[in-house]
Amino acid sequence: MKWEENKMNEKNPQDHVIFKISLLSISIFLMMAPAIAPALPLMYHAFPGIDKAGVEMLSTIPNIGIVIGLLISPFLIKLMGEKPTIITGLVITLLAGTFPMYATAYTPILISRFLIGAGIGLFNSLAVSLIPQFYSNEEKLATMVGYQNVMGSLGAALASFLISWLLTISWHAAFAIYFLVIPVLILFILFVPLPSSRQKKADKAKKAKEKQTINGKVILISVLMFFIFLFYMPMSFKIPALVVQEKLGTVSEVSALTGVLNLVGIPVGASFGFFFKKLHDKIFPLGFALVAIGFFIIALAGNFIMLSIGCLILGIGFGLGVPYMYNWLDWSAPANSVNLATTIVLVLVNVGCAISPMIINAVTPSAKMGLLISAIFFACFLVYAIIHYLRVHKKQSATA
Repeated sequence: MKWEENKMNEKNPQDHVIFKISLLSISIFLMMAPAIAPALPLMYHAFPGIDKAGVEMLSTIPNIGIVIGLLISPFLIKLMGEKPTIITGLVITLLAGTFPMYATAYTPILISRFLIGAGIGLFNSLAVSLIPQFYSNEEKLATMVGYQNVMGSLGAALASFLISWLLTISWHAAFAIYFLVIPVLILFILFVPLPSSRQKKADKAKKAKEKQTINGKVILISVLMFFIFLFYMPMSFKIPALVVQEKLGTVSEVSALTGVLNLVGIPVGASFGFFFKKLHDKIFPLGFALVAIGFFIIALAGNFIMLSIGCLILGIGFGLGVPYMYNWLDWSAPANSVNLATTIVLVLVNVGCAISPMIINAVTPSAKMGLLISAIFFACFLVYAIIHYLRVHKKQSATA
């Protein structure tokens, strides 16, 4: 405990590894909710009175909960503060996440899946918006945003690998992945210090004078992120169907492949600060070019190896493109309005994720065609990314 106090009492606790790990660890759960998708085929038979669409809702309904959590979060932050809000969200995630291990009825499990989304939603925006509060240097900020993306990928990968093993026990066992909340909760409580009561009063007085606002760029980024995730989500619910329809492999292999895909995002996200320093705004078109190519390869894959190559390329592109979008948001949001801007973006991101199955399946029931639609969207988005880069480059040249 003395070591902990010495560390936390130093002038710059944000420079310590344990602080960075504790701050970023809450992001492990941001991408974990859809990880139970490989368990769905086993769950179809567990609820004979529920159709497949209803069972598949167990994978997507957390996104609706996340939206509700995001909307409630600002009020809880005003009432309790940032750290208690995050702790509350983690506790809800733990209790609701593990509930299906013991439950057998569909409706209580559906409610628990909604609640896990709400729990994640309470700290979702804070996982991103807390970073600029501690890191103002552009390079450090870019590096930490990259690491934050890494933690999401790490959590999703870890969940996928654990589920591929837990499914050999039962579909109930798959939900044991949410016990990972316990060590994260301990780390966050111990190593992310609360501001002093005097600082709290000063912050409240300051915030009372400030009004958070948004601008046109925040709205643009929010809309773009909505469509990015709407057309990215077929990765979670169409690839298992593609593998079955095209006889490319087994459900267990899909779960392992999902883990590999998420692992790819780890070194890419960790290197984002480096790539940004070298490439700057070129990262935007480069990242989404790789996403488009990855989707085309996956949709047209004739075997599991080709499918894996497509996932690898897609993972690299997504690991470059999405952190750039969040950095762009940090640059564009009005002063002292990063939290509001982040909340708006995350609400639209989760709405996009939630309605993605409905939109894609309304167009086509075919897994291959659904993935091709995503490929075409990202090819069109690449055109926009190139135009954006040329516009930014032209402004930089004019001011140079």
